[in-house]
This record gives sequence, C-alpha cells and structure tokens, in this order.
Amino acid sequence: MKPAPFRYVRPGTVAEAVAALAAAGGEARPLAGGQSLVPLMNLRLARPTVVVDLNRVGELERLAVEDGWLVIGAMVRHRRLATDPLVARHAPLLAEAARWIGHGAIRARGTIGGSLAHADPAAELPCAAIALDAELSVDGPGGGRTVAAAGLVDGAFSTRLGGGELITAVRVPLAAGARRWGFAELARRHGDFALVLAAATTGDGVAGVTLGGVAGAPLRVEVEGGLDEAGIPAVAARCRDACHPGDDVHATAAWRRAMVEVLVTRVLRQALPGR
Repeated sequence: MKPAPFRYVRPGTVAEAVAALAAAGGEARPLAGGQSLVPLMNLRLARPTVVVDLNRVGELERLAVEDGWLVIGAMVRHRRLATDPLVARHAPLLAEAARWIGHGAIRARGTIGGSLAHADPAAELPCAAIALDAELSVDGPGGGRTVAAAGLVDGAFSTRLGGGELITAVRVPLAAGARRWGFAELARRHGDFALVLAAATTGDGVAGVTLGGVAGAPLRVEVEGGLDEAGIPAVAARCRDACHPGDDVHATAAWRRAMVEVLVTRVLRQALPGR
C-alpha cells in the first residue's frame, strides 16, 4: 500500500514545527520515529495533507538533569531510553519499559514523544510515565504549557493535546527519597503488543500501580499507607476489580482481569524493599 498524497515539511526548530502544524489547520501530523504513523498512512487509515518531520529538530533530542527533573526530549529513541546511564540512574522503570517495546529495529527509530502522543492502550511508555508522575512539556500556537502524564490520554489513540500542539519533552521528577519500582507485561511473544501490563512504584509510605491493556487509557490505582508482602493480595484484588476490559480476538475479559492480579502481585513484590 502507498499513502495518499501529502506535503512534506522538514523544520529545524520547535517554533518552525509548531508553525507548520498550525498552518495546516488540523490537517497535519508530526512525524517522529514513524513506527505508528507510517503504517497507518500506508494503509490509508491516516491521511494527513501535511507531514511535519521532526527528525532535524535537535532540541528535541536532549537528555539531561535540570532543577530536580530528568528532562527527556520528545525525539529520544526507545533504544537510548533503555541504555542511557542518566535514565538508568534516575528513572530505571522507564529504561525497563523501553526494553519491552517491539523489536530492535522499532526501538532504534521509535521515540518517547511519539509513543505518548499515539496513546496506544497497550503501550509501555504511557504507563511508565504515569507511574513516575511525569510531566510533559507541550508547545503549540498558544505558547507552551505543562501537562501531567496522567492527564494526557482520554481514550484509545486519543489525547487532550490541542490542534497544532506538540510534545517537546518528558520531565520525570527526581525521587527525594528511596523509590522502588516493578514492571511486567504479558504478550503472545516478546515484542508483540502487550495483552496486559503493570508498573508499580513504592516509597515514602505510598505505592501506586498503573495498568495497561485493560482500558482505553492507562489505569492508575493508588495505595495509601505502607505496603508489605502480606498486603499485596488485597492490592492485587483491588486492581483486578478496578479494571473492566472487553473481550477481543486475543483474550477474554475474564483472562485479562485474572492476569492483572498475577502481574500486580509480581510488580509489587519487585518494588518491596529487600527484593
């Protein structure tokens, strides 16, 4: 299949990219790694009249610690997330989640900003970003703003980004105290889309679990108070009861809910001190 005709724009700055998106009046799509957009265009499920290629915008590739945040440019590739020492030190959950994405060729091209903006319900990085209380820097025709990762996705493949807006960076707060984490997913084969995935963080008397693949958007379940091994079954059951997935060709809703309980147990055990 070939895409429908489109105009190709290759800006060199964020400002030029935002201007190009705005000028198209909602008919443009930003091109990051192309791992989702290009197949959709080839199948003609997406027909943008303008494609704004972000691959020359160097400011979107920065990765640094700034003022208590790990700042990750939107064009940072999955492979770099999985291997960069700064990510391993300050956001190891994000590094682990990136290792589960697709296959080597996909991780070499796919970007964190593209994954978040695509909002696939089975994607690893939206869940990891929410689990880490990340914020997103967004630029658009009306200027810049900050969006909580937990508030980005409003349904399957749908976000609350406005027309012409672009994610420019993901900001992960540096943990003030000891923060532990766990991540696990189930797929038919490694690299396939997740059927169910779970990410957990614990620390400072608070724990949280974020689930993927069980709803249109990532599902966050907060756990107040301390958590120990004895408390894990109750939290796992609560997570199971909180999700209401549907049946599809890959799995039944009952199976997904049962696997939520299994994965939540696994990731909380990973996140307990001493594990």
